Amino acid sequence: MAAPVTDERDWLTFLGERDLPTFDFSGLRRVVVLAAHPDDETLGAGGLVQVLHAHGAAVSLIVVSDGEAAFPALDPAGRTELAATRRQELTAAIVALGLDPDAVQLLGLPDSAIAEHEADLTKQLEELLRDADCVIVPWPGDPHPDHAAVGRAGLAAAPVHAHRWSYPIWAWHWMGTGDAAIPWRNAVICPLDEDQRIRKQDAIHTFESQLATGPLGEDPIVDRSMLTHFDRPFEVLFREPATASAPIERFATLYAAQQDPWHTTHSWYERRKRALILACLPAERYHRILEPACGIGVLTKHLTTRGDHVIAFDPVEAAVLRARAAAPTADVTVAALPSTATQQPVDLIVLSEILYYLSDDDLQASLDHLLQLLEPGGHLLAAHWRPWAPEGPRDAAAAHQALRDRPELEQLLEHVDEEFLVHVFVRR
Repeated sequence: MAAPVTDERDWLTFLGERDLPTFDFSGLRRVVVLAAHPDDETLGAGGLVQVLHAHGAAVSLIVVSDGEAAFPALDPAGRTELAATRRQELTAAIVALGLDPDAVQLLGLPDSAIAEHEADLTKQLEELLRDADCVIVPWPGDPHPDHAAVGRAGLAAAPVHAHRWSYPIWAWHWMGTGDAAIPWRNAVICPLDEDQRIRKQDAIHTFESQLATGPLGEDPIVDRSMLTHFDRPFEVLFREPATASAPIERFATLYAAQQDPWHTTHSWYERRKRALILACLPAERYHRILEPACGIGVLTKHLTTRGDHVIAFDPVEAAVLRARAAAPTADVTVAALPSTATQQPVDLIVLSEILYYLSDDDLQASLDHLLQLLEPGGHLLAAHWRPWAPEGPRDAAAAHQALRDRPELEQLLEHVDEEFLVHVFVRR
């Protein structure tokens, strides 16, 4: 193994100087953790799986290879024996972490050649991950090619409704604190209590085949300097946000299951946000209002009391039909951003719970089109839920920053709420 690029003391100093947010466990019910080899899951996420389990999540593990090529000079018989050993070590590690060994699935792909089977792996994972609401994979930027391949395949196969996270392993050893490839903007920490840290260390030390001298006298795969990176009272994860706009089919499925998937009619969150939106509008009345992604038209109905003409649209026909019934005086059609469903100038645009669902390109195209319609002196109001929606390429803060970055807009009002953000801008 190559000498460590970055000493653990340097990492601890570097990480201690960063104010990384804490991993949010709320709402996670079925979590699937992927690993390229037995021990990856324990090194990179052995504390996280304990915390998830303690919070009531059902945690399962998929290990893609048996790690039989850890010592390349082994003959076929030696590799078979090593694979059996590593499977046994994995079982012992899972028990040490307090998890159920029956929740582990071994896929048996060839160690050190996973990238050659990446397409087939992705297809296989699509079925295995179908019901997960959180998928945790090796960081796709990790220097180990097997880790990178499993990370890519897992992210490609993850269902659109699942949160996606990754964990680094060899990055701690072979990369440095100044490496621009490490996505610190998406990093969080998972704190571990002392019992969880000790359990993780016990689990790591079940992998004797990786910690001791190899069968032919090779240096240990995971040596003492490498181990220091995994004895912290926390683990680091990277959010892996979607890169494409959330598919319309996702929302159509939600509306097929429930008439009001987000409880816009009755929930206190929605009623409070709606009241604040209406209170924050600078003008008492507008000539023409545009509301993209209007859903079932609950806010649309209220906007008709503030404007002479309301134009609203949503990509899901079932929602549009309900919006037309809720706001019969509004012009409600089926359309989706970046389309604007109208070419008429408007003096108010209301963007509620939509911008974080758009890809980078679709977001900029949408803002280009919307701002062409907004008259000088007209207002744009944005309101978005602050937690990160799993389908979204960004969160509310980043979505509203994109509006701040537009030279055509001047900010008039900012409301930072515990649950949502509201900003009002005027068109220069």
